[in-house]
Amino acid sequence: MHRSIYTVAGLAAVLTGAGCSSLQTQGLQAAAEASGADTVKSIEFSGSGRWFQFGQAPNPDLSWPQFDVKNFTADINYDTASARVQITRSQTVEPGRLRPAPVEQKVDQYVSGNTAWNVAAAGNAAPAPSAQPAAVEERQAEIWASPQGFLKAAQVNHAESKAVGSGTEVSFTIAGKYRYIGTINANNQLERVQTWIDNPVLGDTLVETRYDGYKDFGGIQFPAHIVRSQGGYSVLDINVADVKTNPAVDIAVPEQVVKAPAVVVTPNKLADGVYYLTGGSHHSVAIDQRDHIVLVEAPQNEERSQAVIAKLKEIIPNKPIKYLVNTHAHFDHAGGLRTFVDEGSTIVTLQPNQTYYEKVWAAPHTINPDRLAKSHKSAHFESFTGKHVLSDGKRTIELHSIAGSGHNDAFLLVYLPKEKILVEADAYTPTAANVPPPAKANPYSVNLYQNIQNLKLDVNQIAALHGPRVVTLADLRTAIGQPLAAK
Repeated sequence: MHRSIYTVAGLAAVLTGAGCSSLQTQGLQAAAEASGADTVKSIEFSGSGRWFQFGQAPNPDLSWPQFDVKNFTADINYDTASARVQITRSQTVEPGRLRPAPVEQKVDQYVSGNTAWNVAAAGNAAPAPSAQPAAVEERQAEIWASPQGFLKAAQVNHAESKAVGSGTEVSFTIAGKYRYIGTINANNQLERVQTWIDNPVLGDTLVETRYDGYKDFGGIQFPAHIVRSQGGYSVLDINVADVKTNPAVDIAVPEQVVKAPAVVVTPNKLADGVYYLTGGSHHSVAIDQRDHIVLVEAPQNEERSQAVIAKLKEIIPNKPIKYLVNTHAHFDHAGGLRTFVDEGSTIVTLQPNQTYYEKVWAAPHTINPDRLAKSHKSAHFESFTGKHVLSDGKRTIELHSIAGSGHNDAFLLVYLPKEKILVEADAYTPTAANVPPPAKANPYSVNLYQNIQNLKLDVNQIAALHGPRVVTLADLRTAIGQPLAAK
């Protein structure tokens, strides 16, 4: 489970503490003075540029997909360790990759102490907060990696300083587990901050922020250009246009998100021995074989995977989860895989994904050690290209690569021939029954239908791993504007 850098009370105590100790070097002190760190209690900076969707690379060997940012505004209150980030963005058109037409997205993200949430509207409903417990570490890291935030934290966390070239390297640890290293140049400007946060796929994940183009904004020095990378690739590249010091930044935690919702796993029987496991934003499908279980998808994180394992022990007792089928390597669909490695399951996925998992799972998981980090078990894979079949001699499970999808290059679907059930993630996300089909078909869904036709799959039910309901092939045809009589 993710934890914040401080409790709310701890943050207030830290940030109202004494200033620099006598052990701090002149570089740190001079940088604090230039940035106004001692007098800046809150800050707002805004600009435009690019944002990149972490963990959603369309290929295990590619960078995070890019979005154009029309407006980026960050408001930070250092005394309460709280922040709000608003982004207006649209996905950048990528030549050679067919994606849905870009639409403008408005993002509204918050963190306060150990609570994170988003505010967004669903359909025609009014905007409402939704808890984002997995985002706490990342959003707190953004506070303390900001120029004033880093210098404030360095002053009260017994930072160590040493000369590096013509500048100073400053390092400290927050809450005994979050390491920060910053570089201050000869002009007393913070150029770079490195810190590490936990990620279910990558483990201890480097977050590096670089600052350049410092200039005077209302009496303080602040960078005109900010570049942040995470997991080895850029996640933000912003040109700063405006900075305000000590604005009112009063962020109250909504009652709806004070306590993160419990993980719920609800089994829905689709056919004899086939269960659709819902209860959250991401689903799984369990298939009861003669002497074992095949589970399709381990999304999100270990907490979700452990809840799924517990539910399977209730509904299909005394059988091991022999196979865990992974549809693709996007982090929201791969975050719980390591838990099943520890459980003893063989991971079944397309070959490029195996190569990727073997590489990233070798990284340390020391910030928030998961089950696999503690057990040190070896991962076992059954990877393939094209088509793969799992069978217990009675029921056959077909796995097919989804060819030509713009969503992901190593992407599979699952098909049960006897039951005529298709299981897929992200290629088609059904809407509620009363929602009209989109005016323009999603190319991922069009591609899925083409794959179904090319593979000659006789589909009655589609158990999508996102969405509110199980649907039929007719629903998919309606969603993409195909005549209902089409075969």
